[in-house]
Amino acid sequence: MSTAQATLADTTTSLLDVSPVIPVVVVDDVESAVPLAHALLAGGVGIIEVTLRSPAALGAIQAIAAEVPQMLIGAGTVCSEQQAQDSAAAGARFLVSPGSTDRLLDGLERVGLPFLAGCATPSDMMRLLERGITEAKLFPATVVGGTALLKAVGGPLPQLRFCPTGGVTPESAPDFLALPNVGCVGGTWLTPKTAVKDADWQQITALAAATRTLR
Repeated sequence: MSTAQATLADTTTSLLDVSPVIPVVVVDDVESAVPLAHALLAGGVGIIEVTLRSPAALGAIQAIAAEVPQMLIGAGTVCSEQQAQDSAAAGARFLVSPGSTDRLLDGLERVGLPFLAGCATPSDMMRLLERGITEAKLFPATVVGGTALLKAVGGPLPQLRFCPTGGVTPESAPDFLALPNVGCVGGTWLTPKTAVKDADWQQITALAAATRTLR
C-alpha cells in the first residue's frame, strides 16, 4: 500500500505527514493532469494540490482521481463552500484554503473532507484552535514572517502544526522543515510551467525525487 493509499485508509494519518512537499499546481490543460500525477509518483511524491485558479482545475482533479487512484488528490485555493462541494464531487480527497473566515470554515466542516485552512496571524491561529483545528496552512509564508513567525508562535501555540506555503523554495524548505511545528511545505517548484508545457515529465520526476533530501 502506498503512502497516499495509507492516508486514505487511516484517518489518523495527517496530511502533513504524507510528503515533505505538497506540490501546488495550476493545471491549464486537463490532458496534462494524469501524466503530471504519474511523474510526481515516479519521483516518490504521492500527494498533489490542484488549485482552483484555472477553468481546467476541476476536470484535472476528476481525471487524476479516476485514473491515478494511488495519488492523494486535493483542491487548493478553495474560497467558498460551493467550491469545496464541487471539488469533493470531482474526486478531491482534501481541501486547502488561502484563509480562514468563519463562513468558510463552517462550509469546509460541512463538506467533511480533511482540510488545511490558511492562516497568517496569531489571531487566525487561535480562531482555528477554538474550533479544535490543529493543522493549518501558513500563507503567504515568507511574506508574513516565515521561519521567524513559526518559531515565535511555537511557544504560546505548541499544539498547532503547519504547512507553510507561499515563497518557499528548495533552498529555504529545509529551514522550514527543521522546525518542530512544521509537518511539510507547499511548493510550486516541483511542477515548472515550462516542464508541463513541454511534457518534460522526467524533469518533474527528478524534482520530486529531490524532495527526499530536504530533511
